[in-house]
Amino acid sequence: MLDVTKQSQEKGADLPAQGAPLRICILSYRSDPKVGGQGVYVDYLSQALVKAGALVDVVSGPPYPELSADVNLVKLPSLDLFSKPHHGHFALRPKHLLSPTDTYEYFGHLSGKFVEPFAFGQRAYQYLKRHRAKYDVILDNQTLAYGIGRVHARLGLPLTTIIHHPITRDLKLAVEAATDWKHRWLARRWYSFIKMQIKVARTLPAITCPSEHAKADIVSEFGVAPDRIHPISLGVDQQAFSPDPNIQVAPGKIVTTASADTPLKGLHILVEAYHKLLSTHPDLELVVIGKLRKGQARRAILDLGLKDRVVFKSDLTREELANEFRSATVAVTPSLYEGFGLPAAEAMSCGTPVIVADGGALPEVAGDAGIIVPKGDPNALADAIDGLVSNRERRSEVAEACLKRANAHFNWDSIAPKYIDFFRNAMVAQC
Repeated sequence: MLDVTKQSQEKGADLPAQGAPLRICILSYRSDPKVGGQGVYVDYLSQALVKAGALVDVVSGPPYPELSADVNLVKLPSLDLFSKPHHGHFALRPKHLLSPTDTYEYFGHLSGKFVEPFAFGQRAYQYLKRHRAKYDVILDNQTLAYGIGRVHARLGLPLTTIIHHPITRDLKLAVEAATDWKHRWLARRWYSFIKMQIKVARTLPAITCPSEHAKADIVSEFGVAPDRIHPISLGVDQQAFSPDPNIQVAPGKIVTTASADTPLKGLHILVEAYHKLLSTHPDLELVVIGKLRKGQARRAILDLGLKDRVVFKSDLTREELANEFRSATVAVTPSLYEGFGLPAAEAMSCGTPVIVADGGALPEVAGDAGIIVPKGDPNALADAIDGLVSNRERRSEVAEACLKRANAHFNWDSIAPKYIDFFRNAMVAQC
């Protein structure tokens, strides 16, 4: 283990004494767990770090998270344009014109760009400029904005970054799914922030990611030197996500999660597989944790006449989500790409058998416990679901293997110390 105290003395660094709690600042431009996996990550990680003895502030833009009472939330207000009617087109006020950041956020959004990361980066830099003495180390939750890049260079604060996966994957799939040149142009316009993220990522001194597959993609897609990337697996709240013998399994219930109807999530593939299965399993139920949005899945549901068969559930508490997994015959993650795949890990922790596509790091999550199928193949997915729905003994074997793997690999009590070591190593290297 690294002797941080000795090395800090040798380098003349002003580091916390050995055994002193680290003062950690987590930066996250939007952190509500209900709007995506990055918010779930912030909640999980901040709780785990506090439990490991650290002092943690989460500095977040809206929509804000609901955090453990031991974690301090610092709110950095934005124009929050996505929560406004008509996507915030009428949100501009004269006072906003006095702020270059507010002005850019409004007009950039109006022109079809996703500007939240850039705007949050500017605000976060100004916050840290005023409060730099409060923190020993900063963790950026994939903002990868110019303002974040200046945190170490100009403020001298040790900076670390989590890149869940390179967003170039999202852009590629969005462009491929576009039906005409206009939608392709709009996709490229929306994802234009990727150029900033690539440029900033190449300058960052210490990066972590949730899987070996994500590391390989960050190297190939972003051009980051591999020796600066240190994968650390993600964990699950295993008090909330655990087996409950009092919850009855509903026969033929398939559960999946979809925070957005984008090609990346592969929900349309599962909808096609579900439609194929109904001819032999007419009582099958498909429950989607998320909202029905415009996209490929919605079109597939309407085209296949499944509007009254596919059930969408949103705004669930953690306990309600766990009960959905516990009562499921099978949980499916059909994503074409994931840097990790928290829903699969959560379902496994509930003792639910999982089926995942071989997109990105999902095979790393499922390991030799879950069922892995080729991504984008509704026939293979339908066969895999049929194999579990029709065979109770096989279903029990997979469920038992999934729970065993989850308990061994997705426990934050063993993952949090790895983050602490990562932070301390970065602090020494950047002093």
